[in-house]
Amino acid sequence: MIDYHRFCQIKHLHAHQGLHASQIAKEVSLDPRTVAYWLAQEHFRPRQPRQRSGKLDPFKPEIVRMLERYPYSAAQVFQRLSEHGFDGGYSLVKAYVRTVRPRRQAAFLTLAFAPGECAQVDWGAFGSVPVGQTYRQLSFFVMVLYYSRMMYVEFTVSQTMEHFLTCHQHAFAFFGGIPPG
Repeated sequence: MIDYHRFCQIKHLHAHQGLHASQIAKEVSLDPRTVAYWLAQEHFRPRQPRQRSGKLDPFKPEIVRMLERYPYSAAQVFQRLSEHGFDGGYSLVKAYVRTVRPRRQAAFLTLAFAPGECAQVDWGAFGSVPVGQTYRQLSFFVMVLYYSRMMYVEFTVSQTMEHFLTCHQHAFAFFGGIPPG
């Protein structure tokens, strides 16, 4: 079989240089019968590949059923097929399993935020500190802006809603206010 470039070369040598099939065959290193065949053709037609049945074809529906039931590895599929009479190679099974098994999706969602659009806040525990005659739990409030990674930290001795909202106000003042939305 020849490619399109060779077809054009044969047609050119015949039409513009007046060469016959045997002369063209010698020029392009092809069999004269091949050149004669292509001179008789008006258009180039690439060869259509033939579908040949393979050793794995009778087992393909079973492989799909196996993979739908349980996420077997290619080695496990090969072992089960061998038990059912498959005499082909492992690489053949592995290549087919790779084509029919759906690709794994990422187990997380990537988030993207514009500047000033999102922040994360949380409480943290720092341990105990002496306050007068007693010890109090020391907590800290943290706010991190997603886009710039700017961070605000404030220590408190309580985690009540009042302290939480006050820490928010202080953090926004530190960042220069609430971004326009």
